[in-house]
Amino acid sequence: MKSKSSDFIPLGAPTFGKDDINEVIDSLQSGWVGTGPKVGQFERDFGKYVGTQSALATNSCTAALHLSLMSLELKPGDEVITTPMTFCATINTIIHSGGKPILADCNKDDFCINPESISEKITKNTRAILPVHFAGHSCNMEDIMQLANDHSLNVIEDCAHAIETTFDDNHAGTFGDFGCFSFYATKNLVTGEGGMLIAKDREKLNQIKKIALHGMSLDAWDRFSEGGFKHYDIVAPGFKYNMTDIQAALGIHQLARIEENWLKRQRIWRLYSESFSELPIDLPTNVVVPKSKHAHHLYTILIRDDAPVNRDEFILKMQENNIGTGVHYRSIPGFSFYQDSFGWNPDDYPNSTSIGNRTVSIPLSPGLSENDLNRIIEKVNSILK
Repeated sequence: MKSKSSDFIPLGAPTFGKDDINEVIDSLQSGWVGTGPKVGQFERDFGKYVGTQSALATNSCTAALHLSLMSLELKPGDEVITTPMTFCATINTIIHSGGKPILADCNKDDFCINPESISEKITKNTRAILPVHFAGHSCNMEDIMQLANDHSLNVIEDCAHAIETTFDDNHAGTFGDFGCFSFYATKNLVTGEGGMLIAKDREKLNQIKKIALHGMSLDAWDRFSEGGFKHYDIVAPGFKYNMTDIQAALGIHQLARIEENWLKRQRIWRLYSESFSELPIDLPTNVVVPKSKHAHHLYTILIRDDAPVNRDEFILKMQENNIGTGVHYRSIPGFSFYQDSFGWNPDDYPNSTSIGNRTVSIPLSPGLSENDLNRIIEKVNSILK
């Protein structure tokens, strides 16, 4: 296998410009690198983009999920319904919050959680639904919110893949009680690590903000900025989940380019779909939902049984040609910890299990050059033909 070199094409690569770099330098020169004014600006800008006045920057989407779930004050036996087609953080935060994760299978076409499957899993112990918008496609929030309203359930949206996603002209994350976003290195908006929590209830978010920083009544900017020193109180045993100004410095300008980069990824998405239409693979669906928008976060293909290689062989061959790939995702019931802890059987979730055994994501970055795209298309065709 070739070693990764300068001509290696990663699965996801952020595109940083002079504005991003200069904003970070400005933070360094100011001497304020913790949570400060740039975090506040990023929160306001992001809130305006998705249509809310209640946004809290965190150090990860995982932190945003955990804070949301903690606010529900789950008791032993309380259940939270989510999807098996997700990253483990979705499940782990339910466990860390004292809840019991319950899985409802996903759809075959868009890989999002199936509302009918959710309905079948609701019991007297159900407290919340945690839908995951997959690869940029929105879950069916109309049906999910109807279920939540009918059964008086909270809704926490995992929007790690869905910064630009809309459903019925409303941004993902604005339907439920909370929306949780990711700015990890492979995401459509990159701050290295980082996340954002938005909430319907502004007062609730103000309380969560304290929990996100040790349970302190004041953050460092409030205590030490030009307004003068102030003592703080500890109002709860909180966590260390805050974002820094250096991260926010990147986010401010990444957000300003979010639509420009979305158009670039949309073009690549369409180019791939045209170039791979004759191959023995299932292409990612772009299900047309009226007044909705796909974020084009991941381009996931499913390797069919009649292909000359299986999924793992395809990944190895792409690596040999210096092209990165990803698996989004292996179905959660396939992991030993969850089988041992909850007795989950992959066969009970046929859609997610089938997808998890065959899925692979290929690079979809706005920074891909024409040469990169030609290489990717040529290698995918040569391997699968």
